[in-house]
Amino acid sequence: MISQFYRQYSRLILWGVALSFPALWYYAEQIPSNNDIETWLPRDTPVRREYEEFKQDFGAEELIVIGLPKADTDAKLVEAIAGRLDRIPGIRRCWTPARMISRMTEFGVDDDDANARLNGLLQTSTGDMIGIIAILSDTGVKNRAQTAAQVRSVLNYCQLDPDRIALTGAPIIVTELDRLGSQKSNRRFFLITCAISLGLLYYSFGHWGLSLAMLGATLWGIFLNQAILAACGGEMNFILGSLAVMVMIFTLSIAVHVVSYYSSAVKHGDPDPLGTAVRVSLNPCLLSTLTTLLGLVSLNVSTILPVSQFGYAAAAGSLVALLVGLGITPALLTVMPCETQNVVSFRFDFRRWGAGVAQYRNSILLATAVLIAVTGLGLTKLKPDLNPAEFLPRNSRVRSDLLRVENGLTNVDSIEAVVDFHGQKLAFLDQLQQVRKIEGLIAAHPDVNHTLSLASFFPTELPDTALGTARMLGLAQSYSSEDGLIANRQRLWKISARIGHDSGRSSIDILADLQQAVKGYPVRFTGLTPLLKNAQFEIFDGFWQSFTAACLTITIVMILSLRSVVTGLIAMIPNIIPIWLVFGGIGFLGTPVDIGMMMTGSISLGISVDCTFHFLVQYQQAYRRGKSSVEACQDALGHSGEPMLDSTLISALGMLALCMSSFTPTSRFGMLMAAQMGASLLGELVILPALLCLRPGRRPQTIPAESPAPAPLDRGESETELQIHPFPVIEPRRRRRVGAAQ
Repeated sequence: MISQFYRQYSRLILWGVALSFPALWYYAEQIPSNNDIETWLPRDTPVRREYEEFKQDFGAEELIVIGLPKADTDAKLVEAIAGRLDRIPGIRRCWTPARMISRMTEFGVDDDDANARLNGLLQTSTGDMIGIIAILSDTGVKNRAQTAAQVRSVLNYCQLDPDRIALTGAPIIVTELDRLGSQKSNRRFFLITCAISLGLLYYSFGHWGLSLAMLGATLWGIFLNQAILAACGGEMNFILGSLAVMVMIFTLSIAVHVVSYYSSAVKHGDPDPLGTAVRVSLNPCLLSTLTTLLGLVSLNVSTILPVSQFGYAAAAGSLVALLVGLGITPALLTVMPCETQNVVSFRFDFRRWGAGVAQYRNSILLATAVLIAVTGLGLTKLKPDLNPAEFLPRNSRVRSDLLRVENGLTNVDSIEAVVDFHGQKLAFLDQLQQVRKIEGLIAAHPDVNHTLSLASFFPTELPDTALGTARMLGLAQSYSSEDGLIANRQRLWKISARIGHDSGRSSIDILADLQQAVKGYPVRFTGLTPLLKNAQFEIFDGFWQSFTAACLTITIVMILSLRSVVTGLIAMIPNIIPIWLVFGGIGFLGTPVDIGMMMTGSISLGISVDCTFHFLVQYQQAYRRGKSSVEACQDALGHSGEPMLDSTLISALGMLALCMSSFTPTSRFGMLMAAQMGASLLGELVILPALLCLRPGRRPQTIPAESPAPAPLDRGESETELQIHPFPVIEPRRRRRVGAAQ
């Protein structure tokens, strides 16, 4: 039935793939990139709602900081630059040292005091930089890349030495992240992944034509998945940058199993090798896709938007991979003209490997237990990290500019304090005095390098005449809406605190100190910096929640599909252990875990279960026929060992190619996924057989070290012609047929 369908419709299917390829490619390229820092913040939480209220009251606090060489820049040039920046539609307001001093002196502050108040913001008493701060308008926030490009254009027009100018701020960092996380930037390592996958496909299939056709079908599936993402209004970000590689791995993993089973059926003279291959692959592939879906959808428990978006997009990708792997691969096997292959490769005897694992199973499991106990200590040392600046490459100009500004001018990180006088009927000057007192308490913290509020523009001694007071109030009211320092008819006052990290303390600790310092005053704290730090803990909690949810749901599916509670529980152990070992090792190394790395646990669990299903389906069949656990493991390894190894190698090496990305989150994601895929081989080929060999069989059988035992039934040899050895040998693979012998 299956073979008849593909004999009739294979060419039609493949023509449909070929003709739709360009259109899917075009739509896939239309996905916009968005690495806005705010998308990484937790959704629907009290701190996020408070931040949104803050933006409505005072506007988005996004600014570009320009550090200029003090020795080569005079005041006239600085004002000329600021004047041109003011004319950019995306810039709401520009501050220069001269403008701030002029504003303060207008309120009655003397020049020396005004200069001192700028230290740590636009100048330093000992530094070699002076600064310009450009605050973005709503238009600028919506078009950060365009605004950043216009700012650079102004600096180029003024003929300043670009090596001596430092340009930083959230819009500059986000624009660079968008560039690094875009599809165009990711093409290089994606092409490398394609080349690696093609080589591995040739190793597995032994025929260039079939390998190239399979890679082409995989690319079609990738573009289909991205076109679906574009149609659903999705945006590309640094996490979704690895989606194409994920879909490639999902697809090739299924295709390798289908082609391997097809090749085996041809060699054993099966009259319907294609139908046999599809039938044998169908159940484990469906179950493995289901578990992959569960692992990916479990990411939706995270309150971080890009994480949940990746879960849904990759889940759709796994369904596309199933369509390509089980739907298009048989069509390729039907029409491909190849009949023989000449492969210079080696064959690993998995049945003999299973016998060796059975003999040393107690030692293997004891060593595994020790390793689990040791790495368990590393898990307690895991620490999350969500610092956008750390996502930039070490040699990035944007990163070096950020460090230059922070070391020589001001800190980009800030905590925003909002003083709320709701319900207090205080005069303006009384409010001013209370804000000044609160600002002094905040500025007294050793990690706060500078504070700015409307009170910063007023003299220490306020005028004592009615005329002077009225004049000052008139000036304050005329500037209030323009400067964005007070809002809601003077009910809300903003204090911006620039924080440093010289003491090594985190923003969360500094925030806790500030909350304690102003306890009893009507103050609440918000801003991007504390929100990003709070997001770290949300990410960490989301990681454990999604991983736990994935484990529970996949375990239930495993038990139901295998119809055995014992086998289902045993099957989960070797899939969890590799993740445990890798994250434990990271904890020992002291490497902080970012948002991309946190997702890998649930994802790799869903992928590694794929091979486990192929193994256990064969194991359960042999075990239910009355064979011992040792014999059933040998049969399962002999049947599924080679495609398990091939598909895992494709997954690991494909992910390893992501490490070549200049974008740090993508590189770390690929590194950790490759490590977990590699470690999953330990679980699939060593720990799982060792555990199952402990299971009592229906015909218990022991295997002495020197006694003959059932040998691998392979390549047409009879079972009585071979003897088993404790561990396998590697021998050259002979020619074999993979053609359409249907």
